[in-house]
Amino acid sequence: MLTVDLARVALTRFAVPSTGTPGAWTSEERPIGFPATQLVPSWTARTPPGSWVEVELRARTAGGGLTKWYVMGRWSEHGTPRTSVAGQGDEDGDVAVDTLVARRPLVAFQVRVTLHGADSGAASGTVSGPVSGPASGAASGAEVGSLCVMASALPHRPPAPSPPGTAGAVELDVPRHSQHEHAGHYPQYDGGGANWCGPASVAMVLGFWGRGPDAAELEWVGPGDPCPAVDHAARGTFDSSYQGTGNWPFNVAYAGTYGLSGFVTRLRSAAELEAFVRAGIPVITSQSFRVHELPGAGYSTTGSIMVVTGFTAEGDVVVNDPAAPCDAQVRRVHPRAAFENVWLRGSGSGGIAYVLHPPEVPLPPSDGNW
Repeated sequence: MLTVDLARVALTRFAVPSTGTPGAWTSEERPIGFPATQLVPSWTARTPPGSWVEVELRARTAGGGLTKWYVMGRWSEHGTPRTSVAGQGDEDGDVAVDTLVARRPLVAFQVRVTLHGADSGAASGTVSGPVSGPASGAASGAEVGSLCVMASALPHRPPAPSPPGTAGAVELDVPRHSQHEHAGHYPQYDGGGANWCGPASVAMVLGFWGRGPDAAELEWVGPGDPCPAVDHAARGTFDSSYQGTGNWPFNVAYAGTYGLSGFVTRLRSAAELEAFVRAGIPVITSQSFRVHELPGAGYSTTGSIMVVTGFTAEGDVVVNDPAAPCDAQVRRVHPRAAFENVWLRGSGSGGIAYVLHPPEVPLPPSDGNW
């Protein structure tokens, strides 16, 4: 049961049949179950050249009114376009890169998916439930594989530390990639490798699952690169509006092009992280901290992405931290309470995580946030 110390989170999944049916489709209105303050969609899709996906949200406020439709992303695996949309703020809320931040509490939402094609102007996959809007144009060939929306409300005070598990140490053999091994590479993508914590983390998880770009896809990367897959992930996640590689849904969508299922959600404790790791699934997390707040990190950050790979017998958190200066130093161990504090607190990411796994690998049991 949720307590006042924990985020309130609900993840809604929408079934998207791979029909290639043209048209613009809208889900039915989905109740959230509590007054939410943020909505984050995530998706996987395949978009042949010339096609792209647009994902939009609108919500019902606690006062009963409907917001406008907010564009949450325009995405193509080929990058034309791959962009968030700035400047959408109004009295109901605003879009902060990948997050609909409400100015009024939200009690329900709808999602709309439109697939645009080079020849048709618009074509759509469907989401579950009653749909509205005409079907028109020729099919673009683009298909949405999965679609999720995470609704959440963050607590006003830091969470209480979770007790460590009793099952002993566990650690997954996730490849280790430092973003700083790529410093100066391809600065057109978020300033180059020194900023690539997200792409490096996604490349580590793809490597763990034996997925990722093949040699032909990596030919454009310069010779002598320590891990061309990291550069490829940076290009494949770059948001041309945000001018960064840290857009959470875009990182999920990139991994989806290599056959992984994925979603963005908020987890509420290290115990939930440990459930994933013990199920064989590493988890990517976002956190911010000052150097003294996270022993073992050695730096301060306003936002950094890591891969949680294990837990010690004492319950401390084992991570692959791409902000380490080199590959050999990527593995880090952080005290459990300190890690939970900087990851879960509302002044940081509030427990944001993205989970990437092959469809055939089952997730641990959940009470609604995954």
